[in-house]
Amino acid sequence: MTAAIRFLMCAPDHYDVDYVINPWMEGNVHKSSRDRAVEQWQKLFHVLKEHAVVELVTPHKGVPDMVFTANAGLVLGDTVVLSRFYHKERQGEEPFFNEWFLQQGYTVHELPKDLPFEGAGDALLDREGRWLWAGYGFRSELDSHPLIAKWLDIEVLSLRLMDDRFYHLDTCFCPLSGGYLLYYPPAFDSYSNRLIEMRVPEAKRIAITEADAVNFACNAVNIEHIVVMNKASQELKQRLTGLGFQVIETPLTEFLKAGGAAKCLTLRVTEPIRTEVHATATVESRIIRLEGHLLDAGIINRALDLVVEGGGSFQVLNFHLGEQRQSTSVADVKVTAPSHEVMESIMSQLIDLGALPPPQEVCDAHTEPVVLAGVSPDDFYVTTIYPTEVRVNDEWVQVQGQRMDAAIVVSSTTTGVATRCKLLRDLQVGDRVVVGVEGIRTVRKVESREQRNSQEFGFMGAGVSSERRVELVVEQIAWEMRQIRDQGGKVVVTAGPVVIHTGGGEHLSHLIREGYVQALLGGNAIAVHDMEQAMLGTSLGVDMKRGVSVRGGHRHHLKVINTVRRYGSIAKAVEAGVVNQGVFYECVKHQIPFSLAGSIRDDGPLPDTQMDLIKAQQDYANLIQGADLILMLSSMLHSIGVGNMTPAGVKMVCVDINPAVVTKLSDRGSVESVGVVTDVGLFLSLLVQQLGKLTSPYQLAQIA
Repeated sequence: MTAAIRFLMCAPDHYDVDYVINPWMEGNVHKSSRDRAVEQWQKLFHVLKEHAVVELVTPHKGVPDMVFTANAGLVLGDTVVLSRFYHKERQGEEPFFNEWFLQQGYTVHELPKDLPFEGAGDALLDREGRWLWAGYGFRSELDSHPLIAKWLDIEVLSLRLMDDRFYHLDTCFCPLSGGYLLYYPPAFDSYSNRLIEMRVPEAKRIAITEADAVNFACNAVNIEHIVVMNKASQELKQRLTGLGFQVIETPLTEFLKAGGAAKCLTLRVTEPIRTEVHATATVESRIIRLEGHLLDAGIINRALDLVVEGGGSFQVLNFHLGEQRQSTSVADVKVTAPSHEVMESIMSQLIDLGALPPPQEVCDAHTEPVVLAGVSPDDFYVTTIYPTEVRVNDEWVQVQGQRMDAAIVVSSTTTGVATRCKLLRDLQVGDRVVVGVEGIRTVRKVESREQRNSQEFGFMGAGVSSERRVELVVEQIAWEMRQIRDQGGKVVVTAGPVVIHTGGGEHLSHLIREGYVQALLGGNAIAVHDMEQAMLGTSLGVDMKRGVSVRGGHRHHLKVINTVRRYGSIAKAVEAGVVNQGVFYECVKHQIPFSLAGSIRDDGPLPDTQMDLIKAQQDYANLIQGADLILMLSSMLHSIGVGNMTPAGVKMVCVDINPAVVTKLSDRGSVESVGVVTDVGLFLSLLVQQLGKLTSPYQLAQIA
């Protein structure tokens, strides 16, 4: 027997499943056998007594989960951090455990009452004593980890739990002697798994299957080379045995009904201190301020969800709710992350929601020089579609050329400081690029409730219209397009060849003729098939009137390409009368600029098709400047490209029969975009019909 090792246990005199605070308790309330529970506990007690000293704490009525002593606290040397239970059902255990530790002469540290931490259930010492693994996500808060590191003077590594079946770290994670680790990787997020892999060599990581995990194989007690657990598969036992461990199985099925097994039923109270190990914690905290219609616009919910989904935790320090209908609200939120890397990721997303540090903590943005053309410094800030400002010399400077997925370059000019979005490929040596997330803010327009609720023909909120009547959506889009045309605005159309295949070409031609389109973007295919229909009456070799394939029709598109190449351009083919109708005929006749971006699959291509991808992107970017609305018609790749280079404030409509395409475009985050899941030919037909019914709002004003 190793007398130096001592465990604390609590007899199951009052154990039962009296409530539900984890998934294992569901359906098991008052279904545990007291006699069988006592028998199983006694077997575990005697197994442990053969290899260590077991001490007992007195059980008490009203706290049936006191039997799970792992949650009493966390012990290192003669110091203990007492648990602060998350659920009120277990909070009654705290004074009983506190009394026991004090009687044994431990120095007891107590966390604030509103800071949950559930002891050795969520904090497991590396068996070599090098660091402490600490879990968070369900029962323990990340903010407790720096305090634990300080009080126990040990490095704390934070692991985020993702599966509510494994709500405590010790249900899916068990450090073993010799530096080995028994664990269930799917219970953790990707950052935590990377951290585990960085600290534990592959040869010493024992990843288990779900079948073993749900039998709580990781909820084991390790005493040197002995591993005591509820149950393990033959494969797992063979692997552990091969590594020199002795596996002792002792059934604990009655306690599984409450979500615990061997480790949960014990607390190791003799944990030696390594004098050369000292406190460090990678946990980082920042305070942010959110302003606006935080509740009714859903900003506060989205911000807090981003924090949690990003791997952090939060504490709302102050929330001032606007008292009047037009008043805005203000919230100060403490954000905590397990590392600087995770914090930067969370903060970059919060900035997109308009988050800022409190006024007293705002500082200038950090910049670093480009040392290799086309390569940004590490940790550069990646822009979004939203208007952005950068703080330079204690002043906020508007970023020019706003677009998604660019870097921000700060430069000095004769009139002051300038900031501009630059694609990575355009960066030059010496450019100063904004890095990190300090001194950056996005500017969100705060709309009044009247604006959000009373605009009869206002543009639709972001979303995907698949179940709504397409006619109603088209009515709103038509009204918007009529307003833009009558105000001298700009509508840009991004279209794919499906527009032609579905019979939408004549309707798009009508829109161009009537002045509803100011620029057209697409690829080689839409121009080829549009002119194929104009010249030969087919599209992809299919007769557009009869809907049947034409003999030899598969060669038609190549004949069209060859003909246009002979004339040198689409415009010259129109001037020669070779192309006398269709979308591109109307573009030439009405001097509507267009850009065709080529790809590796293009036949020919047409002489107007730009096969240099970078030049094609630049052409697209030039044509969408000043756009009020972009109509994306069944062209996923071109539409995504346009979406990435379009700033917020430009209204966008994505039409496609494939919901996945529409959703992808809607996910770019603009509140001024809408997706319509329907046949693009039908959509264009309805749009033309609706535009024919509308009277200009300016004509209405004159009539009035």
